Amino acid sequence: MTIPSSMLPSTQILLVGRSEWISKVAELVETQSRASIQSVTTIDDALEIFQEQSPDCIVSEYDLGKSTGIDLLRSIRDKTITLPLILCTSSGSESVASKAITAGVTDYIMITDSSEQVSAEIIERIERSIRSARRTTTQRDRARQFDAIFHDTRTATWVLDPDGSLARANQTARNVIETDIEVLVGQPFWTLPWWSQADSTQSDVKRIIEKALAGNFGNAVVKRTSDEDNTQVIDLSARPVRKEDGSIISIIVEGVDITERVTLERDLRQSEELHRVTLNNMTDTVLITNEKGEYTYICPNVHFIFGYTADEIRKMGTIDELLGNELFDRTDLAANGVLKNIECTATDKAGREHTLLVNIREVSIQDGTLLYSCRDITKRKQREDALATLQETARDFLYAETPQEIAHHVVDDVPGVLDFDATAVYLFDADNNELYPAVQTTAMERLNGPLPTVHTDGESITSYSFLEDEALFFDDVHNSDRLENQATDIRSAAYIPLGDHGVFIVGSSEVGQFDEVTRELTDLLAVTAEAAFDRVRRESRLREQDRELQHQNSQLTALNRVNEIIREIDQALVQAETRAEIDHTVCELLTDDDRFSFAWIGASDSNTETVEPRAWAGKEQGYLDNVSFEVKEMGTEPSGRTAATREVTMVPNVADQLREEIWRKAALSRDYLSVLSVPLAYDEFTYGVLTVYAKTQTAFDETSREVLSELGETIASATSAIERKNALLTTSMTRIEFGVNDPTFILSRLAEKGECTLTYQGGVQQTGDGSYVFVSAKGTPIDVVEQAAANIAAIDEVQRISGGDTDGVLRLRISQPFVALELADHGAILRSVSVDATAATLVIDVPESVDVRHIKQLMTDTFTDVELRSKQTLDRSTTQDLYSEFLDQLTDRQLEVLQTAYYSGFFETPRENTGEEVADTLGISPPAFYQHARTIQRKLFSTLFDEIGVPAVTSPTVE
Repeated sequence: MTIPSSMLPSTQILLVGRSEWISKVAELVETQSRASIQSVTTIDDALEIFQEQSPDCIVSEYDLGKSTGIDLLRSIRDKTITLPLILCTSSGSESVASKAITAGVTDYIMITDSSEQVSAEIIERIERSIRSARRTTTQRDRARQFDAIFHDTRTATWVLDPDGSLARANQTARNVIETDIEVLVGQPFWTLPWWSQADSTQSDVKRIIEKALAGNFGNAVVKRTSDEDNTQVIDLSARPVRKEDGSIISIIVEGVDITERVTLERDLRQSEELHRVTLNNMTDTVLITNEKGEYTYICPNVHFIFGYTADEIRKMGTIDELLGNELFDRTDLAANGVLKNIECTATDKAGREHTLLVNIREVSIQDGTLLYSCRDITKRKQREDALATLQETARDFLYAETPQEIAHHVVDDVPGVLDFDATAVYLFDADNNELYPAVQTTAMERLNGPLPTVHTDGESITSYSFLEDEALFFDDVHNSDRLENQATDIRSAAYIPLGDHGVFIVGSSEVGQFDEVTRELTDLLAVTAEAAFDRVRRESRLREQDRELQHQNSQLTALNRVNEIIREIDQALVQAETRAEIDHTVCELLTDDDRFSFAWIGASDSNTETVEPRAWAGKEQGYLDNVSFEVKEMGTEPSGRTAATREVTMVPNVADQLREEIWRKAALSRDYLSVLSVPLAYDEFTYGVLTVYAKTQTAFDETSREVLSELGETIASATSAIERKNALLTTSMTRIEFGVNDPTFILSRLAEKGECTLTYQGGVQQTGDGSYVFVSAKGTPIDVVEQAAANIAAIDEVQRISGGDTDGVLRLRISQPFVALELADHGAILRSVSVDATAATLVIDVPESVDVRHIKQLMTDTFTDVELRSKQTLDRSTTQDLYSEFLDQLTDRQLEVLQTAYYSGFFETPRENTGEEVADTLGISPPAFYQHARTIQRKLFSTLFDEIGVPAVTSPTVE
């Protein structure tokens, strides 16, 4: 009998029992196979071997003395259910078999009398049991492996039925979606929520599933969008699972999230591309050689510096041919590992020399040991040299004092900075609105010809650059439509504005000469020149300001001098008592301490039409006797012109027009080099002319003119005040009667509207609210006149003082100036006014000290139609003094009470108004009214009885 193949050398069989067949089985197995056989007689021994050696099969007889094989079976099954265990018995029964099966026996054999047959059968069953156990174990291991793979947290796994519908999914796949997986079971896999975002993704999934259903492996990379709008990249694969007969029982689909790997691969590709582009386009060049200087790597951008291709560089041989011998000491490199910023020169393919900065480092890359990084610093060296020259130019600018000097420095230093010979500088002429060529080199004139003056209209390139403040660079200036000189040999050109000073021009006969460095240096030179122009302008303005300041200081000194004179004159005017004293004092103070050479005051004589001297002081030298002072506007001495125009006349230089006006010769011979004449005018009245002469030209500026003009007003005002004062003191006066036919006269308007006759007999009072005037109305009911007055805009307030049916007295508050006040300002008194519907009659008293002509002029200026009807001479004597003294004792309120009581008929017999009624009109209490009345009476009687003598009145005479 041959032992089956399952009895391998590694197979261990444990035989338990004492029966004869056991020894035969052991002998048979040992002689025909290399399996290991152990025999024991008791359960304890069998369990010990099971624990320590883990046999592949246990064969036990049923009867084991005190115990049975079923007891052994139960003990082993508590530990494992896969170990084959065969129970053999010669006295078996259905009960024993049932117990054995219940205990988990692998096989149950009935022993017969034929030992040989029994042994062969036992061995066959041992082999079958071992084979079955091994197959079961393998299947279980594979199931465990599948479960491990299926539940891998890194992979989403789906199991599909043979029709492509979902059967199950692992937890990783379940976590991808929120839908309950049980709801999705039985649905086609490509329609499930994992792939519902895009039709293209569903199509790819369906394709690989169909491929797997056809028995092939399917694979696709798909994209899906999560709820957070993040896109995942999934590596999806599908493979069929077959039965033993080859039919497909399921499809396994695995999905691996490769988003991070895809991102890393993309970043790596981009990094590689960036590295490649950087190496190809960076201006630095990298070279690697071995110790012999032979190239092992040449950067693709080597042509940027040297103009050669990588192949051409390699054909040169060693790097010494490119960078020169003895570039560095190998010992120093070995000691330091790297040598930096070695400066050397190299010649490119076109023969141009370059300045390089070379760094050398020890490396070990693809047979290369020395890495050279070369940087072209040619432009930087050029810039450094140009900046050094530019610094010298800037120092030269510091000593330039005029724009012309700066322009010369710019042109002279251009070759050292820019290496151009054809240059020019235009400067701006603001007065003519032109740009003119201040400086140009001979090279510029040779290539272009003489540069023309350019109008700043923006038509030419120069003008356009200046107006727009724009730097213009041309590779070929002939391409510009603003080029004026089409015949110029200038090709490359630059036009740089110098602020508002002008334009800097650089040119060359070759095309395309302005690279980046040249443009930068051109701009720097222009900016430096512009700063120099600004400095010169500032210094020029400062010098001009200094001169102006000195001039202003001189003017201020002169003004202080004039103000000092004015203060002295003002003090003198306050103390002066007569007009003659005013005139003489003014002239003497103006010429005191040699302030002015000569000063005089004169007045116009209407008979001779000349200015007659009234007072003078200073170095007159017979000037007033030798010159005619005709009153006319042109061609006469300044005093005559001022008298005619009533305006200030200023002659800064007497020597001008010397032959045209006779007076200038007389003045010049007396060293009168400048003259100022001012009118003595106040409140539209002229009291004469003040003329001042100086021994220097332009001695009178606008400030002096204004000050002396104000002095003229002050003198006139003081003269007017003196006349008013004298008018109060004089006993002689002239009474003038005027007929006025002017509808604008406030009382004429009231008489016309009220259809009445009005009478004013004094009593005007000036307050901050206006002028209060008392008028008597006759011929019309007083209420009608009162209503008419209320309708006149110039009358702000109407108050009835007394009145009946046809007559009465009104107090009017007038907003506009009343004629009585204007007359009083000039020393005259308005005695009475009578007005009816057709005309008005005004009676005015003019003191002897007041010029009657002034009053006539005032009336003519005030009213449109004035007629002088009569003029009388009166002597007021002491009466006027008593009147004035009495009025001086009254307050404004007492005068108002007195006037109101008088015009209301309080003092008539019988009284027209009681004290209570007058008090009500005044808006005060009756006791207050009576207190005022008693006070006024006491002051009146005191004035009468304390004075001696009675005033005498002379009979008036009519002119």
